[in-house]
Amino acid sequence: MDDANFLATLAIALIVALACVSLAIRLGQSAILGYIVGGVIISPHTPGFVGDQLAVDQMAEVGVILLMFTIGVQLSLRDLLRVGRIATVGGSIQVVLTIGIGALVGWLLGWGWLEALFFGAVISNSSSTVLSKVLAERGESGAVHGQIALAWSTIQDMSTIILVVVLTALAEGGDMLAVDLTWATLRAALFLALIGPVGIRVLPWLFERVAALRSREIFIISVAAFALGTAYAATFFGLSLALGAFVAGVVVSESDLSHQIIGEVTPLRDIFAGIFFISVGMLVDVGYVTTHLPLVLLAVALIVIAKGALVAALTLAFRYPVRTAALTGVALAQSAEFSFILARVGADINAVSAEIFSLMLAASAASIVVSPLLHRVAPPLIRQLERSMRGPALGRLPERGEDEPPPRGHAVLCGYGRVGHVIGSALRRRGFPIIVVEQDQRIVRQLRDEGVRALLGYAEHPSLIEQMHLETARVLIVAVPDALAARRIVDEALRINPRLHVVARTHSQEERDRLDQLGVEEAVVGELELAIEMTRFALHRFGVGTLETQAVLQRLRHQHQPARDARNALPRGRNRLRQRIANVGGRRPGRAPDADDDDVDAPEAASRRS
Repeated sequence: MDDANFLATLAIALIVALACVSLAIRLGQSAILGYIVGGVIISPHTPGFVGDQLAVDQMAEVGVILLMFTIGVQLSLRDLLRVGRIATVGGSIQVVLTIGIGALVGWLLGWGWLEALFFGAVISNSSSTVLSKVLAERGESGAVHGQIALAWSTIQDMSTIILVVVLTALAEGGDMLAVDLTWATLRAALFLALIGPVGIRVLPWLFERVAALRSREIFIISVAAFALGTAYAATFFGLSLALGAFVAGVVVSESDLSHQIIGEVTPLRDIFAGIFFISVGMLVDVGYVTTHLPLVLLAVALIVIAKGALVAALTLAFRYPVRTAALTGVALAQSAEFSFILARVGADINAVSAEIFSLMLAASAASIVVSPLLHRVAPPLIRQLERSMRGPALGRLPERGEDEPPPRGHAVLCGYGRVGHVIGSALRRRGFPIIVVEQDQRIVRQLRDEGVRALLGYAEHPSLIEQMHLETARVLIVAVPDALAARRIVDEALRINPRLHVVARTHSQEERDRLDQLGVEEAVVGELELAIEMTRFALHRFGVGTLETQAVLQRLRHQHQPARDARNALPRGRNRLRQRIANVGGRRPGRAPDADDDDVDAPEAASRRS
């Protein structure tokens, strides 16, 4: 291999990738898509510069190892156990059924049975990277469907270990296939049995000693040596480099230094993983994709529609609400890094033809493009579906006794996750009456067993709003992470009871301003409160007095919420009434409600409903 050609390929590949990735990110797409398009541009199948495939492939091997290693390190067994049976059982069933559907479609199209199996395996996986990005942008990482989807994708990632072993054994063929599969499985089990104790006993001790040297260079070298060495060792057991690296990452995932390992390896990983996706793009036959567009669309439909519907159906089977099931299906309706790796494995062992390989890559890339659009389009459609459903299906409060009065002067707490649980616990300790609305059926059952009035479903659903008794409530606490849902809850609640005191969580200054305009008394920006509390701690450690610290924090709040301060200069409650005059029949109420009222005037609140 010519050194000049190698350097030219590397330089031009990175320059093209930079342009394509920048464009993809500006368009709201994954960086993976940009790398693949960059590979297509310098591939032999497109005009212009043609990169050295051998040079790119050699660097791509390192990229695969580092990519799989970091995915393994980020694998959280604790998060997997938190979601529980739906991820392990549902995810496993989905992978098997999706492989079966894909293989059946491939067989009907006249492909070989091994190509059809590889096709089914490729479409069975979903990208945890794309999923995490979309959920974080929408503030849904902590939502029930977000937690389920992330754990579900973890099961899909782990299934790749079995798929690589089984599919590789099938590709090698032989007269005694069952024996070959058994032997391949035993070798993989032996590798895991040997590497497991090393990861539990030796690695934490070793990395702690290396970290104690306080040399970043030595730490990076030790981590890279372990990842590459374990990947190479896996080849002696008949496993691929990628699979060995993934296992190495899983082994160190529960280490106390896993966060430091990720931080040090990620920059190196990003460069070489980008080269891997460039190498994938260089193998795509654009001509085949354009001439077989209906086939590509069929493959995309299997990934997006068939797999998404299957995930939603399985989630429903575990008795989750319709909206949770639908959003989980939407979240997993795309392909993943492992999809590209599985396709590449099939091409490397000549089990998949160049044409089918191009089809797999084109369909997987297209599903990543479609994913953000699905997340924007799906919620309104799901709300329409919910409105057409009957309320009892989403939960009702237990029947009151004959002598039990209806709720009055209570708090309505929407969301009982990490934020809502803290709030609810404090209210319950003081004995204040609350009604909780939560999406997780396990939490609802537990609250009801503890004597708390709890509703299962989404707080903005009309049938649940009717049961909150907002007209006689004192406080509404919106602790759901979904910004759009929070707005709908607040708007409907203040329409019912303009005197209601409302506090809501939010993740951005823009969203806080929107909630302020709706009439929320307090919109708490999580990041701002976190920064203020950390500032309080730092000032205290520098010996700053309490009064001066309070002045500094007040100044910080004023700098980050000037719009709120300006509105608060008005007489209390006047701004909210001005905003809601149109919702009370165009008639100005007799007086502005006092935020410090000790009781709730139910008849007056009811008369102000639109």
